[in-house]
Amino acid sequence: MTITKPAESVEAALPEAPVRIAAVQTVSGPDVDANLKAVDALIAEAAAEGACLVALPEYFPLISSDEMAKVRIREAEGEGPLQSFLADAARRHGIWLVGGTVPLQAEVQNKVRNSTLVFDAQGRLAARYDKIHLFGFQRAEERYDEAATIEPGSTPCCFDSPAGRTGLSVCYDLRFPELFRAMGELDLIVLPAAFTYTTGRAHWEVLLRARAIENQCYVMAPAQGGRHPNGRVTWGHSMIIDPWGEVLACREVGEGVVVSELDPARIAAVRDSLPALRHRRLG
Repeated sequence: MTITKPAESVEAALPEAPVRIAAVQTVSGPDVDANLKAVDALIAEAAAEGACLVALPEYFPLISSDEMAKVRIREAEGEGPLQSFLADAARRHGIWLVGGTVPLQAEVQNKVRNSTLVFDAQGRLAARYDKIHLFGFQRAEERYDEAATIEPGSTPCCFDSPAGRTGLSVCYDLRFPELFRAMGELDLIVLPAAFTYTTGRAHWEVLLRARAIENQCYVMAPAQGGRHPNGRVTWGHSMIIDPWGEVLACREVGEGVVVSELDPARIAAVRDSLPALRHRRLG
């Protein structure tokens, strides 16, 4: 059974005290086993630093020059080694784990759903979000067309986590503010990504900060960051941003972990001093 918790207009269940959250940055390649080994060590590092919620980047299990490679490793929900890895890691470390994206079965035979899966501290599936907006870009010889191998989702997703009301999004979703408005009032937005170097250098930080400012919540964006074996270069700059738009932590390139605190008092202070969410008149 698919576990997707659609966005609802509910008041977020904020934690009573600050909690530590962590974004993992990877430089994934075509070897799934090697990628999982690297990710496992980074999850352990984040847990050791006290993070109760850890998020992995988009495509953490696989980035290949063969776009059909992800179709060949796709899994049915609730079955397969990628999901077992995520559930086991969450359970071993006693953390909530946002599993970047995993290729899951689509209705179309030669495509996948690019799915974010969330596992709770007992290793149980708590939420699923299928990426809605599919990236397409062409400039000179640089070209991307996710729609060729990915079937889009259609439903926004948010859920209650140790960090409060948490909304899920993926990479190119960042450019569509209406998606985040549809989630209602949030405490945290998690956005796993594999932004290209070209678009990341131009737009990554400014768009992430805008989403934090306009939704008056924390934003955590775990990313791919570096030169991959297939020659692709991703922007990296995994970061955690507070509700005022201040960057609290950032890793520019290479594998690693960024950790910061989500402070409910900070959210309340920003919303009390500038009650923009209550001043909305449209939507």
